[in-house]
Amino acid sequence: MQLSVKNVDDKVFRKFKAESVKEGITVGKTLTMAMESWLEKTQGKKMSILNFKPVAWGKGTEKTSEDIDKGLY
Repeated sequence: MQLSVKNVDDKVFRKFKAESVKEGITVGKTLTMAMESWLEKTQGKKMSILNFKPVAWGKGTEKTSEDIDKGLY
């Protein structure tokens, strides 16, 4: 489907497009993902923990969770 959208903030769209390109995903696919996420949120659907993706915090942080646990317990 091809469509036009009015009143999109130019600065936000440029950042959105740049992130899409960086991830290797088309703007259309990324926009679809954003709309699905927004719909889930507004329709009260709970997100599954299976949808979460791991995030790398950088070198030397591989055991951060274990270090925190040691400090707490």
